[in-house]
Amino acid sequence: MFTMRFDLRAPEFGPPPSELAGAALEMTEWGEREGCLAALVSEHHGSPDGYLPSPLLLASAMAARTKSLPIQVAALLVPLHDPIALAEQMAVLDVLSGGRVSYVCAIGYRSEEYAMFGRPMRGRGRRLEECIEAMRQAWTGEPFEFEGRPVRVTPTPLQPGGPTLMMGGNSPAAVRRAARLGMGMLTQGGDVSLEAIYRSACEEAGTQPGPFLNPPAGTVTSAFVFEDPDRAWREIGPNLLYDAQMYAQWLGESLSTSKSVASTVDELRAEAGAYRIFTPEEAVAHVRASGVLLTQPLCGGVPPKLAWQSLELIATKVVPALRAG
Repeated sequence: MFTMRFDLRAPEFGPPPSELAGAALEMTEWGEREGCLAALVSEHHGSPDGYLPSPLLLASAMAARTKSLPIQVAALLVPLHDPIALAEQMAVLDVLSGGRVSYVCAIGYRSEEYAMFGRPMRGRGRRLEECIEAMRQAWTGEPFEFEGRPVRVTPTPLQPGGPTLMMGGNSPAAVRRAARLGMGMLTQGGDVSLEAIYRSACEEAGTQPGPFLNPPAGTVTSAFVFEDPDRAWREIGPNLLYDAQMYAQWLGESLSTSKSVASTVDELRAEAGAYRIFTPEEAVAHVRASGVLLTQPLCGGVPPKLAWQSLELIATKVVPALRAG
């Protein structure tokens, strides 16, 4: 009924990264007990607020604290990595987690990140395809050659063929890439034409279409639940605004259903968009209408004591009401 996403963004006006990281692990363990559908972690590099640069490390820690909770790395910026080293890490994590970690692979959109790793932005789509093909070959456990290097990756993943991979992106090129590679697709929303392009490309490539997730306009991606939303907006509104403004700065002119143009907390609230604070009753209605409550408990460095208040209301008022109904 609900998911939790973590990126460990820690602006200077909020709690330190160590407090947020500890809370994220405690929340993941709690979420498994309370019926969370999945924990999601993200990847970005060189952000002044410490945005999570090593999602597989956090995913590993989450897997160690849980037994059955699905974990998704969304998104994994594959072209920034050496695919052989990445294949090894993902294989080990697949074994350690019991095959619970899946991935949304993406090319990224920030030139600063490519500069940081000395990689060209140009051709990053082709690089992504080459990396995925290399990882899939690596997960067979058989020797092969990649870029002139002799390679053999062990152990093989627990899941035959390797961990579950989807493609992330928001362009016709991205969905065609997913089709060629026989992958499902997760978009950022905002372009209803993409699914038709994907299905046509699958037919052309002779691949089986996978899940195609294209969030509609108005999708709530950072939901909170409080008895008094007015008070909650005063207390955590600055954190949500900070998160919204940072993403808006990074996205530029790119389309995304979660993108905000707000310059104040009041404007962010009035948008009634990706960042929402519901009462328990409103949250129940939202889940009945949309199917799931997408939460980001520590969004923009929300203090854990306030994030816990929201989560506990989900567990004590929202989930029971949905089960009863």
